[in-house]
Amino acid sequence: MVNDTTRLLGLDGLVAERVELDVTGVPVVDLSTGCEQARCCPQCGQRALKVKQWTTTRPRDLPVGGRTVRLRWRKRRWYCPTPACPRKSFTEQVAQVPARARLTSRLRQAAGAAVADAGRTIVQAARDHGISWPVVAAAFTAHASAVLPAEPEPVAVLGIDEVRRGKPHWIWNAHAGSWTVTADRWHVGFCDLSGGQGLLAQVEGRTTAAVTGWLTARPPAWREQVQAVAIDMCTVFKSAIRQVLPHAVLVVDHFHIVQLANRAVTEVRRRMTLTQRGRRGRGSDPE
Repeated sequence: MVNDTTRLLGLDGLVAERVELDVTGVPVVDLSTGCEQARCCPQCGQRALKVKQWTTTRPRDLPVGGRTVRLRWRKRRWYCPTPACPRKSFTEQVAQVPARARLTSRLRQAAGAAVADAGRTIVQAARDHGISWPVVAAAFTAHASAVLPAEPEPVAVLGIDEVRRGKPHWIWNAHAGSWTVTADRWHVGFCDLSGGQGLLAQVEGRTTAAVTGWLTARPPAWREQVQAVAIDMCTVFKSAIRQVLPHAVLVVDHFHIVQLANRAVTEVRRRMTLTQRGRRGRGSDPE
């Protein structure tokens, strides 16, 4: 029987039996299974009749009414009634709390939406929802995969740049007798500079193979639409573009041109100051 507490909790298939407060004042909700479909074997679909054992799980959920709640679900493990079914036994599960899940589905979805739609960082979303950042990262990936198209729309002006992400990780390769990078600190990002798609993809590694690998994975018709590619005077990017997009015009963004020109002027000024006046032109020197 569905009571008011069950309706307030909003977990389909679960019934709130009672609510009590723990020693810290946090509400603890005792749940039972209210969905008959949970008795059906997830592999053969037959309805179970014999209980194997009882078990208690404590999935984490979103706050209810602005208060953190603790769930305590006492559920049954059933024997599968089909002798030929490889699934000899199974535990009850519902859509919001799948088997072996430590979080409710809506908590995962809320954490992923906080990053994708609310503009929070993964660390901040993990802190707000009280879960670890790898869980939020996986939730964000699932959220983005559901809304993003399988292939980006055609791009007229493509931007390529690298970004540093953490530290590299190495592993000893006994066969080769050397250390091998398992996680590169550099990633390469591909952006739509002329349209509204923004970031198209981000691949690991700052190599020619990383750039050409992503570009060659796009359909030929998509690559033919690229008219210009903006880079930062990186020879790796230049080589990759010349291999995969030979028809595209290479463009160097003005920031790096100005930066290089200022660096050249600074080097000439310091050299002339040293040769003409014997002064090194440090930060504390008015020269």
